[in-house]
Amino acid sequence: MNLKFNEEIADALADKKPIVALESTVIAHGLPFPQNLETATNLERIVRENCAIPATIAVFDGEFCVGLNQYQIERLATDKTIRKISRRDLPIAVAKKLNCATTVSTTAFIAYRAGIKVFATGGIGGVHRGFAADVSADLPELARTPIVVVCSGAKIVLDLPATREWLETNGVCVLGFQCDELPAFYTRQSGLTVDERIETPEEAAQIARARDELNLQSAILLAVPVPEDFEIEAQELEKILSESLKLADANKISGKEITPFLLAQMSEKSAGKTL
Repeated sequence: MNLKFNEEIADALADKKPIVALESTVIAHGLPFPQNLETATNLERIVRENCAIPATIAVFDGEFCVGLNQYQIERLATDKTIRKISRRDLPIAVAKKLNCATTVSTTAFIAYRAGIKVFATGGIGGVHRGFAADVSADLPELARTPIVVVCSGAKIVLDLPATREWLETNGVCVLGFQCDELPAFYTRQSGLTVDERIETPEEAAQIARARDELNLQSAILLAVPVPEDFEIEAQELEKILSESLKLADANKISGKEITPFLLAQMSEKSAGKTL
């Protein structure tokens, strides 16, 4: 497996400094330009401000790049040929020397093999509404990759009870950082309980160490609600989602197409708040 580290990440790994992995799909496919570039820059800045080193992950020329330079980040933000890849696409990307953005599943896969223990993202994928067999590749990756994934819950357009049940059934420990419920990206509450509420990062680290000592191979999902100032009221969110679901039904959109459709509709109807 060909991992290409930039100098900063290579030094940080050698010196055992804290590193936080970041995905690249949000840059290439999640946001429009220039918001995507601004977001990528801000995410790395926030990690640094909290005394860790950011490692944005992507694939260039079939190589797994851990820690990107400014040119690579700008290319992700502007190059329309960048491919979004899941775990199943990794051998294709390597064999054909593709340029790709990594999803939650591929970022977790690469980060763990690079020796990085923590990965931060916005909202994870899950079980899709109306089609229980359509499960995001994020979930099985969490079940087999012993990393800590920090997020604000699963995307609200998903079937959240089914997603929570999937995590429980497959042994993924869900911790709530100063919260009792799993957040639903972009609201702080979902009505779904976490496995354990924790109050400090130290508690999360202790639980992660215990997981490793037990040789469990699943991730720990550390759910951190969005700040109250950025939360969208649940009532407003449900109204927007309901309208978007009706539109999807009217247009006969289902299966793997429904989640990106709902996300786009919700962004439009919320004037960009759900971005």
